[in-house]
Amino acid sequence: MARKTTLAFWEAVRIALGSLWAHKMRSVLTLLGVVIGVTSVIAVVSIISGLNGYVAEKVFNLGADVFVINRGPSIITNIEEYNETQKRRKFTMDDYEAILSGCKTCLDVGAAMSQQTAQVKYGMDYLTNVNVRGWTPSMTRIYDTDLVSGRHITEIDLQQASPVCTVGMDIVEKLLPGVDPMGKEIRVDNENCTVIGVGKKQGSVLGQSRDDWVIIPITNYLKMYGTQDQSVQIWVKGYSTAHLENTMDEVRQILRGRRHVEYSQKDDFVMETNQSFLALWGSISGAFFGVVVVIASISLLVDGIVIMNIMLVSVTERTREIGLRKSIGARRTDILLQFLIESSTIAAIGGLWGILFGIMLAKLVSLVTSLPSAVEGWSIIAGLLVATSVGVFFGVYPASKAARLDPVVALRSE
Repeated sequence: MARKTTLAFWEAVRIALGSLWAHKMRSVLTLLGVVIGVTSVIAVVSIISGLNGYVAEKVFNLGADVFVINRGPSIITNIEEYNETQKRRKFTMDDYEAILSGCKTCLDVGAAMSQQTAQVKYGMDYLTNVNVRGWTPSMTRIYDTDLVSGRHITEIDLQQASPVCTVGMDIVEKLLPGVDPMGKEIRVDNENCTVIGVGKKQGSVLGQSRDDWVIIPITNYLKMYGTQDQSVQIWVKGYSTAHLENTMDEVRQILRGRRHVEYSQKDDFVMETNQSFLALWGSISGAFFGVVVVIASISLLVDGIVIMNIMLVSVTERTREIGLRKSIGARRTDILLQFLIESSTIAAIGGLWGILFGIMLAKLVSLVTSLPSAVEGWSIIAGLLVATSVGVFFGVYPASKAARLDPVVALRSE
């Protein structure tokens, strides 16, 4: 019995493939919706998966035991939130000093400010839109900044507001090619600084270089730029991930006291961890994926209707064949199974082509842009299952109609 069922299954698959081959144009148009739907889902899942890993590794790589304190969120999504944030009191170096001296569970505390649009010049050559970072020496430990030569800024540099700097590899390669950068004097906006260290090359993120930076003591940064509209960003590293919440609570109490926040009021600042950034990114990428799934679902729905229509045409074309099979002993379940297998085979073939095109599209996007991609095994399995399910679901009605045909009436059909 099992062998008979297996033979019937493969016979139905063979008939389905023969029908597809006999009506090539009709088959292509039938499969098109499934191919488009599965292709879009596979491509988007691959790109989002690649981006998720890339973002976690290179963009929000704070470390699980680090949190950042700002007067507002680092990423603001609406104007009301931005306006409310701007009304809050700025953080100053005094707040940094208070946490540094008052926090007992903090392993390291750092302060940072940055200027994104600076001009850096050496001789007649210059770079624009360079990221100038004003840091305390502890930031080099918290941010885990590696150097290939020279040294980091020190506490003495901080105390004396020394005109020294460490630079990213872009500065060396584009302004100081072929020379030893150590000890060279570059001009950052309107001030000179002496290069004391060169950072390890980090590459780019989504096409944006991570090596176009200059780090100077934050005290020198304040002399150069003042506070303007900027608030000092405070970075804190805890002793361990397990006790990070306790460290955050201690820092929160210090800041609420300094900022005179009443017990019943919420914090007028934010504390963000690596997970905070990744959760926000996850919600953004999840929303994008949801939109693509809706579009793909519409495509699959339309193609399911097309498959149903084609199968109804197939039932009409093969009425005499169905009558003949019933007259020699085929049961209703045999006819039903045959047409269900045919409809699901058609959809599964569309799914296979969709998976292939989806992977090719994701790799092509990665090749011509800076977007990374990572093909997920579960997405391939899900794409094939969904495509096959579409064929089964929309093949039920044509299959049941074929199974209910009266063999005598079917044999009389022309």
